[in-house]
Amino acid sequence: MTSLGTAAVVLVASVVGLGVGARTLVDAAVALARRVGLSDLVIGLTLVAAGTSTPELVVTADAAAAGLGDVAVGNVAGSNVYNVAVVLGVVAALRAIPIERSLVRRDGAALVASTLLFAAVLLDGLVTRLEALVLLGAFVAYTAYLLRDATSGTRDAHSGPDTGPPVPLRVAAPTAPVRDVALLAVGLTVVLASGHFLVAAATTIASAAGLSDALIGGTVVAAGTSTPEFAVSLVALSRGSTGVSVGNVVGSNVFNALAVLGVGALVRPLAASPVVLETVAWLLVVVVGAVALMWSGRKLSRGEGVLFALSEVARWTAGLLGLVG
Repeated sequence: MTSLGTAAVVLVASVVGLGVGARTLVDAAVALARRVGLSDLVIGLTLVAAGTSTPELVVTADAAAAGLGDVAVGNVAGSNVYNVAVVLGVVAALRAIPIERSLVRRDGAALVASTLLFAAVLLDGLVTRLEALVLLGAFVAYTAYLLRDATSGTRDAHSGPDTGPPVPLRVAAPTAPVRDVALLAVGLTVVLASGHFLVAAATTIASAAGLSDALIGGTVVAAGTSTPEFAVSLVALSRGSTGVSVGNVVGSNVFNALAVLGVGALVRPLAASPVVLETVAWLLVVVVGAVALMWSGRKLSRGEGVLFALSEVARWTAGLLGLVG
């Protein structure tokens, strides 16, 4: 990275690559999932969430390998805040989201529990490899429960609010399994390359601008890696599938808090500064607030969505002005 101009171009190209690659990956995953009869919500919570969170996984693992603990942990915490405040907030602002109480009881509880576990392992400012195994074990258990529930023949009540046909993404016509697998591989390759260059470019810009690794990881990198979640949730909403739209956000946050942080800490134990821990604390507030609103009113209103989005604008502004962190 020889200049700020080059770094800026690489940063923009990396974000675009992440979006395109993850979208290709998700489309192929959904097409394959349809073949085995998974519901919209389960697809959103598992395959779509894992696909759109691949950038976070790659960036966090890459940052961990480079010894950038603040970028790795800040990316996870910042991405999760962004997912709830901006992605879910903007979706709700565009259209009030009806929520089944069963969604809050199972998946909302999992969202809160995974966030609490994420915060707990960071209390001492260090995520060890043993703690990484605990996080990964919790993720495997949750995913296994979801898939067992989906394949048990029980009708998924969470998809009740969806009024449109179950076509959350570009699955207009059947495609051959071989083509889907090929697109899956292409998408993953693009995401892997884009994630690597995003970390390098963002770190260069942060250093030149005098910003801390924690701030750049929790803002620019976090927003960049959350671009796929944003795009997929908006597309799902426009096509009438709130199951995929909400499930993508909830599932991505669980995946990030447990699997992404777990993989990163397995690569190298992660040390986080107090600035990053402030972001984790704010994440707890945002997650508990969102789940509480969904629990009490069985929906996220447009006004509540606007407030969530504005809260993230305020957090970014305060961070860039040096008022926090």
